[in-house]
Amino acid sequence: QVQLVESGGGFVQARGSLRLSCAASGRTFRTYTMGWFRQAPGKEREFVAAISWNGGTTNYADSVKGRFTISRDNAKNTAFLQMNSLKAEDTATYYCAANYYGLVDQYGYKNWGQGTQVTVSS
Repeated sequence: QVQLVESGGGFVQARGSLRLSCAASGRTFRTYTMGWFRQAPGKEREFVAAISWNGGTTNYADSVKGRFTISRDNAKNTAFLQMNSLKAEDTATYYCAANYYGLVDQYGYKNWGQGTQVTVSS
């Protein structure tokens, strides 16, 4: 098991930027594919991005391609989501998740953080 704690959410104006962090406990961080998901009020949780254990492979939802960048620092047990050109429709609670030796996609995540709120004002 890995424990995940997100940070970096907040309030930002449209076209602004935020960087989310996801700190993981334990010494096995590099064995996990890491993902970011989001859930807006009244909507289902949706996939945002995923990254392989070594950062060599990434995957993004069409809605964020070209604007968001997922990365990780295995030495610091931390994953990141850089969000640029934010839009009002990006407003949601953002969750990081870990998938043990998982594929770089939206399935199979069993470890979740508590979420961090991102609000984008238009």
